[in-house]
Amino acid sequence: MPSTVFEVSAEDRVILESWTRSPSVSAGQVERARIVLAVADGASTSETARRLGVSRPTVIKWRDRYARLGVAGLDDQSRSGRPKIVDDSMIISRTLEPPPEQLAVTHWSSRLLAKDLGIGDATVARAWRRYGVKPWRRETFKFSTDPQLEAKVRDVVGLYLAPPQNAVVLCVDEKSQIQALNRTAPILPVRPGLPEKATHDYKRNGTTTLFAALEVATGRVTDQCYDRHGKAEFLDFLKKVAKAYPRRQLHVVLDNYHTHKHDDINQWLTRNPRVTLHFTPTSGSWLNMVEIFFGIITRQAIRRGSFDSVKQLVTAIKTFIDGWNDRCHPFTWTKPADEILPHATRQRTSDARH
Repeated sequence: MPSTVFEVSAEDRVILESWTRSPSVSAGQVERARIVLAVADGASTSETARRLGVSRPTVIKWRDRYARLGVAGLDDQSRSGRPKIVDDSMIISRTLEPPPEQLAVTHWSSRLLAKDLGIGDATVARAWRRYGVKPWRRETFKFSTDPQLEAKVRDVVGLYLAPPQNAVVLCVDEKSQIQALNRTAPILPVRPGLPEKATHDYKRNGTTTLFAALEVATGRVTDQCYDRHGKAEFLDFLKKVAKAYPRRQLHVVLDNYHTHKHDDINQWLTRNPRVTLHFTPTSGSWLNMVEIFFGIITRQAIRRGSFDSVKQLVTAIKTFIDGWNDRCHPFTWTKPADEILPHATRQRTSDARH
């Protein structure tokens, strides 16, 4: 025990106690904070050493250093020898190079790179944050090889930006293989401080395919669920859409799926000239705005739902769309074709960086 009363101020105690709980503070600083707090709470030198698994000289060293210098005295002291200086540019440059083959990894982690450079992993992490470098992330991209790419982009975007007078522009597609999943235990509802919780495993109860036609000007959706998604189902849905908009010119945007171009479809279109199909380019489904709606219904009604049967799933989908149509809003396209095409037509080169 020290010969004088050993005290820790209230401000220092808050700091030291936060060190003992923080995952970002070094293990050495956590140990020193626990030593100081134990001695301040009345533990003897021997008792503190035994409780924390350290030697008595270690307890005495950090107790006395705190007494002289306060919390600042618990930081690591500069050691003899010339410190290794690695600036951010060196860290980033090394990050952009592939790891050595002997590591057998696809990308750097902060700890692997820190060991390679002989510095702390926190230094690497700080440099990555400053420069927005995230080696653990990967995004995908795809170029359209459609020979009619430019014509199709201008056609579809033209419909969005300047729709024909007195005509309805609809975006149509199918969302296939929607699974009726049910968790193996009841979902625990969200509570203050706790998110909703669900079991990782689930039971599959069948699938359905949702056909949807989004009216761009209003956001209203015409829908129908089918067990399959062949040309018969698509034709039946087209008839339903045409019936929903009687005596109106319909311009329908859809992708290049082969059922959309079947002879039965073309024959029906010949008998119904008020319906005109407009195809997005190959690998250009992002031009079809119904995909935005599919994202909305997936997030808000399907992904976190629990369904004992396909019938229950279909009911949930129809209920959501009925509510959506009561509160729907226009879907507005903003970029002209001239701004889109330079990005859609660029080609990969041997020295491309991504």
